[in-house]
Amino acid sequence: MRSDRRMFLKASLLAGGGLALEAFVGAPARAAVAARPAALTAFVSIAPDGQVTIVGKNPEIGQGVKTSLPMIVADELDCDWAQVRIVQADADLARYGVQVSGGSMSTPTNWLPMRQTGAAARAMLLQAAAARWSVPATELATSKGRITHAASGRSCGYGEVASAAARLTPPAPDSLRLKQPAEFTIIGRPIAGIDGPRVLRGEPLFGIDTRLPGMLYAVYEVAPAHGGRLVKADIEAAKAAPGVRHVLPITGDGNADSGLADGIAIVATHWWLANQARAKLAAQWDLSAAKGHSTERYRARAQELLAAGDGQELRREGDPDAALAAAAKRVSARYGYPFLAHGTLEPQNCTAHFKDGRIEIWAPSQTPARGRELVQKMLKLPALDDVIVHVTRAGGGFGRRLLNDYMLQAAAISHALPGTPVQLIWSREDDIRRDYYRPAGWHGFEAGLDAAGRLTAFTDHFVTFGDGARVTRAGTLTLTMPPADLIPHLRFTQSQMPTVLTTGWLRAPGSNALCFASQSFLDEVAHAAGKDLPTLMRELVAEPRVIAPFGGRGVPFDTVRAKGVIDKVLQSSAWAERAHGSRGRSGEAARAKGFAFYFCHHGYFAEVVDASVAGSEVTVHKVWVAGDVGSQIINPFGAENQVRGAIIDGLAQALMGQSIEVVDGVVQQSNFHDFRLARMPITPDIEIAWVKSDHPPTGLGEPALPPVIPALTNAIFAATGQRIRSLPVRLA
Repeated sequence: MRSDRRMFLKASLLAGGGLALEAFVGAPARAAVAARPAALTAFVSIAPDGQVTIVGKNPEIGQGVKTSLPMIVADELDCDWAQVRIVQADADLARYGVQVSGGSMSTPTNWLPMRQTGAAARAMLLQAAAARWSVPATELATSKGRITHAASGRSCGYGEVASAAARLTPPAPDSLRLKQPAEFTIIGRPIAGIDGPRVLRGEPLFGIDTRLPGMLYAVYEVAPAHGGRLVKADIEAAKAAPGVRHVLPITGDGNADSGLADGIAIVATHWWLANQARAKLAAQWDLSAAKGHSTERYRARAQELLAAGDGQELRREGDPDAALAAAAKRVSARYGYPFLAHGTLEPQNCTAHFKDGRIEIWAPSQTPARGRELVQKMLKLPALDDVIVHVTRAGGGFGRRLLNDYMLQAAAISHALPGTPVQLIWSREDDIRRDYYRPAGWHGFEAGLDAAGRLTAFTDHFVTFGDGARVTRAGTLTLTMPPADLIPHLRFTQSQMPTVLTTGWLRAPGSNALCFASQSFLDEVAHAAGKDLPTLMRELVAEPRVIAPFGGRGVPFDTVRAKGVIDKVLQSSAWAERAHGSRGRSGEAARAKGFAFYFCHHGYFAEVVDASVAGSEVTVHKVWVAGDVGSQIINPFGAENQVRGAIIDGLAQALMGQSIEVVDGVVQQSNFHDFRLARMPITPDIEIAWVKSDHPPTGLGEPALPPVIPALTNAIFAATGQRIRSLPVRLA
């Protein structure tokens, strides 16, 4: 396997004896490696007693990366998994390189470097044993942390030669022989999450569990409307409330979208007391910026923009206007979807301790290094080393913790109270009302079919949010959204409207909404052509080819891999044997299957949903999933959990009434009673099939989610004849 990143290794002797191996990976070769410093991306150490310690460098947000990445190292090291201990790394870009859990990128960016690190450590141990026994290293073998020399019958544990190995020069990564898949002993095994037993025992692992001597607790009151600024506050009554130690008005940087919002911090001996004291604040806020920003107005304006039919052209192929004019049949429809909150079970929190000009932070962040940089800039500290960020386990991320607003708030409070550790905890109401929401969006689609029922032209007028020059975070249109690159005539246009809402990435960013809209509409197109959606999609990807990403950014699209998952799910779901909907008599449930496909975050997924409709109630009985995420499923246990979680998340977005509604910048939802999460009864039977392909493995946190929503809405149409063109699902 070729790597486009230069890597070198550094060995050192552990205190007390043993081997410590660091793996430095530079920038991609195409980006001028010499111009950027190298970064430590993996660290493995072997103690004299044979204990292997592997650093989990990326944040653990429930996706299993703290287990799966060390599994890669351990397999190439050929050690016994029972001897492995995993420790979570602090945020340190210079030492660990990129430490981000998002975009399903942990596996693809670490697969080769982690393997090379483990293989290098194994090679050095073999070399040390060969020198000890005066035999060629080629005569030695390893298994479960032991080295054997069959000819003489000698053997030793890794720990016995670890100190000698630490004195050797590490091998060049490109010289290493990596295992063939048939040789894997840990990769491919279902292994429970390394923290699982501790979570079940209720041990303190999460950010909210952080406890420090003398720690106080804080809440942070902000304007009721997004975009609001603090004018003045009467804080005396709140200061006199039981348990309250400090009330601190804090002026933000005026950029709540990416920085510190104006607020009033209440610091008390217990969080409940701090939260209760909010009611005693008398604050005056300037809410003028939010006036008129309401979801009802957004929806109306979106329809006006769609009706106007103009917009900025983002991509054009061929002559879509002429192709539509000449089409034997034209199909058009409008689709929309709402703002969504993340609803992480652990609300946003952060603990900070500013002392002697330095600040120490404990944070469940998906981008801890970025948070570290922001804190240094905000507090104007001389050096990045003046900010220490301990990465804690997160009780759910889903993209919410890619933004570090809670870290900035905790740091600002702590900075105002030097010497006192402060833990900031958001209430559930804070969490719902001050989220970085998945942006709403609207699409005006049109498609043209020729006399043979082939799709020849496709246009999408997309209405999103932005200031005219830049689209709001996570509000962009994917210009490779199918059927882009698969038909001769295509046009994508875009219109923007302003919003004061803070927006951000939600699990399967962009794709979670775009797949619903595009695959639901393509189901309409297929129906108009007298065929089903799988047949239409198979026609579009029939020619074997690898399509370069539009504009040179992103990853190629492989039609063979797409067809592979489509065919697999059709087989596993017995799609050909389905009834075309069973519309029951009055009072009886109507039942049918629906299909959808999508490619995102390096993963190819096709899914079939079996659902029934009785009145306004939808029941999902079973979901079949076929996925291609490369040649290896590193941890089948974690992989299946990720897919099942994605399916449940997608169904909740469609069926639980999830929607963020806004009036003059004020979010109307406040807790799980009006922003409902999935409950156990919503969970269907889920059958997962993997399609292995000769490509490096990729991530699984996101790509399984998008297809389940249109597969569901397409099943509802097949059962009832009613098209679902907006989310959440509401049946007439």
